[in-house]
Amino acid sequence: MLKQKLQEAQITALKSNDKVRLTIIRYILSQIKNREIDKQKQLTDNEIIDLLRRESKKLDESITAFKSGRREDLVAEYEAQKNIVAEYLPKELSDDDLKAKIQEIIGKNQELYDKNPSALIGICIKELSSQVNSSRIAQAVMSFKK
Repeated sequence: MLKQKLQEAQITALKSNDKVRLTIIRYILSQIKNREIDKQKQLTDNEIIDLLRRESKKLDESITAFKSGRREDLVAEYEAQKNIVAEYLPKELSDDDLKAKIQEIIGKNQELYDKNPSALIGICIKELSSQVNSSRIAQAVMSFKK
């Protein structure tokens, strides 16, 4: 579904002659295709979302590097690309919603949480990774420690 949406956006960008959008969407689609070749199966929407999050993180790192190097022209270009990638990412949970979901998972796995709170990070990431960045999940779980 998400891959199809990206392919349709590619056609729209091509027709409207939007070179920045076309370039980043083509890049994302090529990354998806490469990953599908590696796995020898179609990617799920969650796997595509993970890929988009990784691309967004790479763009963030590049933006930070360009800012420190005073390359404002590249900062603007990469921020535009990051905004395009963000359009295809689902809206992340708010901090309150995230804490509520983690509290619910802790309730289901209370015995494991009592023994080793850090072990719950993997469970939370598996359940919530499509809705929230995994680093936010890890920080939120660690904030529940006794």
